[in-house]
Amino acid sequence: MIPHFTHYAAIDWSGAAGERQRGIAVAICGPGDAAPRLVRPKHRWSRAEVLHWLTEDMPRGTLAGIDLSLSLPFADEGAFFPGWSDSPADARELWAMVERVSEADEHFSASSFVDHPEASRHFRRHGGRRGNLFPPGRGRFRVTEHAQAGMGCNPYSNFNLVGAAQVGKSSLTGMRVLHRLEGRLPVWPIDPLPRHGGSLVVEIYTALAAILAGRRKGRTKLRSYAELNAALAELGSRPARGKGPIDDHSSDALLAAAWLRRIAPLPEYWSPEGMTPAIAATEGWTFGAL
Repeated sequence: MIPHFTHYAAIDWSGAAGERQRGIAVAICGPGDAAPRLVRPKHRWSRAEVLHWLTEDMPRGTLAGIDLSLSLPFADEGAFFPGWSDSPADARELWAMVERVSEADEHFSASSFVDHPEASRHFRRHGGRRGNLFPPGRGRFRVTEHAQAGMGCNPYSNFNLVGAAQVGKSSLTGMRVLHRLEGRLPVWPIDPLPRHGGSLVVEIYTALAAILAGRRKGRTKLRSYAELNAALAELGSRPARGKGPIDDHSSDALLAAAWLRRIAPLPEYWSPEGMTPAIAATEGWTFGAL
């Protein structure tokens, strides 16, 4: 069954330190070819405010994509943290563990989890700190990240916390937010799909939206309204309001909202070939990765 949605939202996420983040942007669009728009434009969001928007202010019937990773690699080693007796059994247990260990960290930070004596053995961190269980090379990857690579993306391991393009920090902070959605909003593919008219949260990778809109690998960032609106036209969307330069967090969110609207009705995106029930429960999946 393909769920029906009336709105499509995209959230460019951030794992940076502090309460309010320049790197967070929220966009939404309606059905058809309606232009996407920013929610609270020029506002500097906190992660707590995004959680409130998702659970209290987001229109009912919204497919909401968040640009982070739902989970950590599991399938390659049969565990998130091989050799650790407390390694969680699935994604929801992982979210609960990150929350429990990081409970005292402000603003949904996950510094305490990264510094945990067992967890830290698996991460590559700043200052040359490489856990003794972080493998040589680029690190471990989820099955969905291999699918992303096959579509022209350049994913990073979520165990790598170093570099401007890493997503590990943002994903860990996001897990604390996802933990709070239990019983309030389902998260695909970990939870059952919502009943008719319900909302749903999915993981997205904004580079996939840009590639479908005709951008080349390595040139997926849109930094002007002219570039953004050309990409939106490729997705069958009316142009966003604005002219001149635009920050790439806002353009990522605007483009991804229209992209979700374009691909959500297509059955192949709800049943990707590599996503088994076990992978869905442990590693999750990136919506749009085939």
